[in-house]
Amino acid sequence: MEIPSSWKKQLTLELEKSYFLVLKQHVEKAYSSEIPKVFPPSKLLFNAFEKCSFEATKVIILGQDPYPTIGHANGLCFSVDASLKKLPKSLTNIFKELQEDIKGSILSSGNLEQWAEQGVLLLNSALSVEEGKPGSHAYFGWEYFTDAVIERLSTEKEHLVFILWGAHAQSKIRIIDETKHLVLKAPHPSPLSAYRGFFGSKPFSQANHYLHQNALPQIQW
Repeated sequence: MEIPSSWKKQLTLELEKSYFLVLKQHVEKAYSSEIPKVFPPSKLLFNAFEKCSFEATKVIILGQDPYPTIGHANGLCFSVDASLKKLPKSLTNIFKELQEDIKGSILSSGNLEQWAEQGVLLLNSALSVEEGKPGSHAYFGWEYFTDAVIERLSTEKEHLVFILWGAHAQSKIRIIDETKHLVLKAPHPSPLSAYRGFFGSKPFSQANHYLHQNALPQIQW
């Protein structure tokens, strides 16, 4: 439960709240048990924050919780371990939209670390999950913590791009100041909803256009 220093500095008061102490207990207990398994591996629990500092954050992509399948989750939303050959369907659809949107080359693997290292915070609303049970750790208190992360970014920074796919992610609009940030909304990239407006939404080019307008480095998607 050790949060990288750039984020710890921003969230000091949050880490002292009673809900976070309870959250910490739940998470540590879950990881200490061998059965059921918990993902991502404990060393990657705060990987999104490790790979993208508060200061460097320019774009936020919000997921719901980690992949509940062994060998998939690596602490970055929608991202998977580089060794995984068969990509999750949502990630496959993200890559399809990327290719159509900016005609760029698809990443060599499903590991999205190179996005994170350019300032893309790949944040899940819940940072841990039980094997085979999506949403199983939502009640731990993760939502309070990640809401605080989003609210802090919205309050303290300017000209961020929030990419919100699906109803759950879009529920966070209430804590984002749309007068000083760009919010891009679309259906979730899952096979159930990708054809309802995710395909053709052009989030990658829109994000880069906004960053360029505000004299910020664009993302090499």
